[in-house]
Amino acid sequence: MTAADERNVGVGASVELMFREERGRLLASLVRRFGDLDLAEEVTSEAIEAALVHWPVDGVPARPGAWLLTTARRRAVDRLRRDRAYAARLAILQVEAERADPAPPADADADLPDERLQLFFTCAHPALPAEDRTALTLRCLAGLTTPEVARAFLVPPATMAQRIVRAKRKIREARIPFRVPGPDELPDRLPGVLQVIYSIFTEGYAASSGTRLQRLDLAEEAIRLARILRRLLPAEREVAGLLALMLLVHARRDARTGPDGELVLLADQDRGRWDQEMIDEGQALVPVALTGGPPGPYGVQAAIAALHDEAADVASTDWPQIVALYDVLLAVAPSPVVALNRAVAVAMRDGPATGLALLDGLADEPRLRGYHPYPAARGDLLRQLGRYAEAAAAYRAALDLAGTEPERAHLRRNLRAAEGHDPDRA
Repeated sequence: MTAADERNVGVGASVELMFREERGRLLASLVRRFGDLDLAEEVTSEAIEAALVHWPVDGVPARPGAWLLTTARRRAVDRLRRDRAYAARLAILQVEAERADPAPPADADADLPDERLQLFFTCAHPALPAEDRTALTLRCLAGLTTPEVARAFLVPPATMAQRIVRAKRKIREARIPFRVPGPDELPDRLPGVLQVIYSIFTEGYAASSGTRLQRLDLAEEAIRLARILRRLLPAEREVAGLLALMLLVHARRDARTGPDGELVLLADQDRGRWDQEMIDEGQALVPVALTGGPPGPYGVQAAIAALHDEAADVASTDWPQIVALYDVLLAVAPSPVVALNRAVAVAMRDGPATGLALLDGLADEPRLRGYHPYPAARGDLLRQLGRYAEAAAAYRAALDLAGTEPERAHLRRNLRAAEGHDPDRA
């Protein structure tokens, strides 16, 4: 490779990093200026392409974000000059938006303003279907391509492209405002934004299907988005709670799978492989999330994760305190999944029979019927109680529901162990 080739590779990597870090800010600024997400995306891409042409020759500018913004704005103006009817429609929409939420004057040569908070709330607007909110957030704020978003949702790229187009059309036709909700609206709107980010993280933490247990790229994008939101809304305790929760859980990522990608349970993980720097960061955020008002669900879950992370092993974990926190969580955000997790914690504190009784009390919950951790947890407790035939039946039920191959392989091992102790199968 020649020196020129190496320089081009280096510049290309610099542009890619700039794209990942600044794309959301650039897109948000352009939507704020022109009021159209499609136009903003198009000229953002054109500005990046222009950078790939000019920066290897002229060098990376001192303020690359401002360079990209200026270039994108010029492309947008050119586009609107060519299409007068389109420009007229945008102008009407822009006037209406300005009346509702006047924009501060913008200097085209200034540093790129950070208006991503408006884009967060636009992408996560309650008028959009839940799946569309998550897809649009991944596309616009995480910077994933449409095929990458499609892989995250396990759908064909064409299907995802239609979904994203539908979401943009809804924003345009319903005239969803590009703004941060006022203080009176924020408590109702912020949970939707947090749920979108947490949904991205959840798919990264435990993929819904496929050959891998984890999608680290999605989990890390969710953490990156939460860091941005934390900088933009530093006074919101649940933002701190969500970031803390994800950091404390993601810190275990390297220990959650074995050399061949197999699932490693919490009790069997090498805690020396946990990311202590990430744990320290998450633990420092927990008090921020829990003080100054009533606890929120993300702050409480972060406190539970912190207790797991600070314990030397499962046996020395403070299970009474974890059960107490689950009691709080059930009061704050009741759900069958929270009740399931609490039952497992009670089993660790009081024994498998007590935990099993709680699980059996959830048998009629519709939302647990397709959730494989429920029969898997029953199988584990039944096996501990020596009820091997029932445990095997529970593991078979979990196998029918599990999505990823590592989870299925783990359940098959448990099923074989239960069947090996069942005298009726001897």
